[in-house]
Amino acid sequence: MLETSADLGQLIAILIMAAALGMDAFSLGIGIGMKGIRLLHVLKISLLIGIFHIVMPLLGMFTGHYVSSLLGQVTTYAAGGLLILLGIHMVWNSFKGGEIRMIDHRSLPGMILFALSVSVDSFSVGVSLGMFRSNLVLTVLAFGFFGGLMSVLGLLLGRRASRNLGDYGEALGGAILLAFGLAFIF
Repeated sequence: MLETSADLGQLIAILIMAAALGMDAFSLGIGIGMKGIRLLHVLKISLLIGIFHIVMPLLGMFTGHYVSSLLGQVTTYAAGGLLILLGIHMVWNSFKGGEIRMIDHRSLPGMILFALSVSVDSFSVGVSLGMFRSNLVLTVLAFGFFGGLMSVLGLLLGRRASRNLGDYGEALGGAILLAFGLAFIF
């Protein structure tokens, strides 16, 4: 009975983290969507982001597993600290002012750069999850699904919404990662 409860708790935590990481794709997708985007580009960009949201945490989990074997029990604090720093960084960036230089989202290099930029956080979270030895397949598939889904939603919503919503989406994702980091440590 306790094992089923622990598995359900891990599943819920992974799904919430996947949605939180997808907030980057959502918020930046709103900005790109506001420039005007064709549905074919929405599909291409979202598929690429989904792939990057699978590959980056997978690389991070392997790295985290290796670091865990080196550091032992210290990894719990390191993983929690990493999530806290990542959450703070996301919240900080969402409220930091300044001009954002947009990339050409229609070109292949632009799509790859955009997908990579919204997936880098997934690597860091993957490192943390690799230290905890979470379910590999479930984690990367959830991250990929939510990354792609959130980018589709952001790109489509960007065609209709204001830029301010994107800032709050990234801040919400950062706050969720910050909360999980604190939960890992305490």
